[in-house]
Amino acid sequence: MDKTNPSYADKGRLPAPTIKNAPAVILVEPQLGENIGTTARAMMNCGLDDLRLVDPKQDWLSERAIAASSGASRILEKARRFATTEEAVADLEMVYATTARRREMTKPLMTARAAAAHMHDQAALDRRLGLLFGREAIGLTNHEVALANITIEVPLNPEHSSLNLAQAVLLVGYEWFQTAYTGPNTLMTMRAPLASKELLEGLFKHLEDELALCGFLRNDEKRPSMVINLRNMLQRTELTEQEVRTFHGIIKELRYGRRPDRPDRQPGFITEDPKPLKSRLKKEP
Repeated sequence: MDKTNPSYADKGRLPAPTIKNAPAVILVEPQLGENIGTTARAMMNCGLDDLRLVDPKQDWLSERAIAASSGASRILEKARRFATTEEAVADLEMVYATTARRREMTKPLMTARAAAAHMHDQAALDRRLGLLFGREAIGLTNHEVALANITIEVPLNPEHSSLNLAQAVLLVGYEWFQTAYTGPNTLMTMRAPLASKELLEGLFKHLEDELALCGFLRNDEKRPSMVINLRNMLQRTELTEQEVRTFHGIIKELRYGRRPDRPDRQPGFITEDPKPLKSRLKKEP
């Protein structure tokens, strides 16, 4: 496989972007250590590492919190605790507050995707950013939302739009992470090497010879275009070396049809026409 070809993913992984000036994640009064741990996991998924905790109710370095982080304990270890939301956002220049309900205040409201693009532009200007998330049960107060420049709402099914803390962080963090993604949107996860043109030519020749022998290419006028169509069809599949060998084997087996002297390849399989292939072919005049 040509690892320089962006059409294929190495080891099934998409190229991950590195984003400068990533926003801080501020959790206001999180209730459970496990929720802080799963939030850290979501942050690490999305390239976020600045976790700020406003008056957390449980230890974010407990065994349960660390276990819930699933390998993102380094984010928990460097997390900072603040007494108030004002202190947690004091050094930031742009704050985005997530909210599940509309507030009676004049403030820009963006989807997570639109906010991610806005944050990306602000990060390019070296501005310090923050994402504000509220309590698990009641979210943010109006006073806390007022501390933000912009509010974020995630469009979800109105019949059930409830999210847990880590899910909310992951959704917004994912949109942020995607703003810098420049890899392919469509790819094939392939590790086997593609077949060379030499191998493909051998396959084409094998197939064409057998199709000619069985009478499929008996129309001399249409034969050139049929051969080209077959070649183009197989070329589009981007066959691997192993697939070419398999195709050769298929052609070889089909060549013999259902000759009575062939070994029973598939015991118990009953064909609709048990007569040998040769007796079913019309003889050329």
